[in-house]
Amino acid sequence: MPVLLTAVNSIMTEQEIQLNNAALGQLDADTFVNLKWIPDTVSLEQFKTILIGTPQFLRMFWNSVFLVVPMILGQAVVASLAAYAFTKLRFRGRDALFYVYLLTMLMPFQVTMVPNYIVADWLGWINTPASIIGPGIFAAFGVFLMRQFLMNIPYAYIEAGKMDGAGHLRIFTSILLPMIKPGAAALVLLLFVDYWNMVEQPLIFLHDTIKQPLSVYLSRLRGDYIGIAYASSVIYMAPMILLFLNAEPYFIKGVQLSGIKG
Repeated sequence: MPVLLTAVNSIMTEQEIQLNNAALGQLDADTFVNLKWIPDTVSLEQFKTILIGTPQFLRMFWNSVFLVVPMILGQAVVASLAAYAFTKLRFRGRDALFYVYLLTMLMPFQVTMVPNYIVADWLGWINTPASIIGPGIFAAFGVFLMRQFLMNIPYAYIEAGKMDGAGHLRIFTSILLPMIKPGAAALVLLLFVDYWNMVEQPLIFLHDTIKQPLSVYLSRLRGDYIGIAYASSVIYMAPMILLFLNAEPYFIKGVQLSGIKG
C-alpha cells in the first residue's frame, strides 16, 4: 500500500497532494480520511522537474550506479572464489577461519565504522568512491551465501575434474560456475537492494555532496517538495522493481538451494 500510494501521488498535481497530506495531518482517533487513489488530473510535472530541471538528481543517480555496480560485481567474484575455497579446498583451520570471517557479518555498521574510517584515511580513500567500494567488495555476506549454496554440490564433481587433469580454477569456471548461477543471481539481487539503499556509509566517507548517491539525496528532501519527493521515490524504486521482476525465478531457486530459511 505505501508503494502504491507513492506511485499514485507521483502523478498527482501538487495541489491534490497537499490536500491529501492536510487531511492526514488532521487525523485523530474519531475521524476517517478518504485518501485519493485516482488523481483528478494526471500530471507529470514532478518527473519533468526532476529529470530535466534538476541536474543534481541525475548526477546522484549515476553516482549510485557507479558505486553499486562495482561493489556487486566485485563481491560476486570474491565471494564465489572464497566460498569455493571454504567448501571444496581442504586446509588446516579452514572452518575456524570461516567462522572468524563470519563474525564481521554479525557486527553492525556502527561497530566497524571507526576502524573502516581509520583504514580508509590511511589509504587516502576518504572522500573517494574507493572508501565505499573497497569494504563492499570484501563483505562477508556474499561468502556466507555462496558457501551455503556450494555445500549442496557433491565433491564428486571436483574429483571428476581432477581426473581429467583440470586445476582448481578450471574446475570452478567450467564445472561449478554454471551450477551456481541461481545462487549468484540471488546474491546479486540481495546486494543490489542493500547497496542501493545505503545512506550511512556515503554520509560518513563522502564529504562532498556532489559525490554522494541518490539515497542520500532522497533523505534530504523536505515536505515543501512533497510532489518531487514522491516522483523521486518512484524513479529510485524502479531499478529494484525491474531487477526483481526479471530475476525472481533465479532468486527463489537460489535461496531454496542455499538452504537459508526466512
